[in-house]
Amino acid sequence: MAREADVVRSLVEMADTLVDDYDVVDLLTGVADRCVDLLGVSAAGVMLASPGGSLGLVASSSEAMRLLELFELQQQEGPCLDAFRTGEPVQHENLQAGAGRWPSFSAAALQAGFASALALPLRLREVTLGALNLLSVTRAPMAQADLIVARAFADLAALSVAQHRASAEAQRLNEQLSAALASRVAIEQAKGVISERAGIDLAEAFTRLRTYARNHNQRLTDVAQAATDGTLDPLAWAPARPTPDSAGS
Repeated sequence: MAREADVVRSLVEMADTLVDDYDVVDLLTGVADRCVDLLGVSAAGVMLASPGGSLGLVASSSEAMRLLELFELQQQEGPCLDAFRTGEPVQHENLQAGAGRWPSFSAAALQAGFASALALPLRLREVTLGALNLLSVTRAPMAQADLIVARAFADLAALSVAQHRASAEAQRLNEQLSAALASRVAIEQAKGVISERAGIDLAEAFTRLRTYARNHNQRLTDVAQAATDGTLDPLAWAPARPTPDSAGS
């Protein structure tokens, strides 16, 4: 019962972390460490996909695991990559140097002291976000009960990554919205300044402001701020000069 309590406690602690402003790398490192502590594996690591779709190492339970996963990425061969590419679990496999599905990876893993491997995708609905790599120094397959816990860790890790990305995207959108609103305020102030100085209505003031920005290859917001600060060239609010063709017509 003590082990089951530890598993439940770990899952609850991880779930509680998701409601705070959490560090996703720290959380995934905790996932790797918990897999080693609770599942009887010798090492664990987590890889995540970049926006471009390539995998990168994010967390590992040991230096030996970190180096092996970097080798896996360099060789583009190994259980973690297969789990990510297929979106399906890679079942327990005993490693053989220079043979099997991952000859180069297997040789490197055996040299590092590992004898078997399995991997689970980090999936949220139909999207695969990364993979969880689990290695052991023995050839004994993982017990079914431990495999269920490993999948729970993988699912919770996937949820944490998705939530982190959604939070980052929401923050980016909020920053863009705030910047847009601030820009609009600056533009409205500049329209008032130009309207007053040139004796024109607000619509014409905006037209002249925008025309000046385009003709001088400047951002409209920057031109508006200069108008408000009093540093804008007075030609900005002068009426457009007629071209030779229009003057003679």
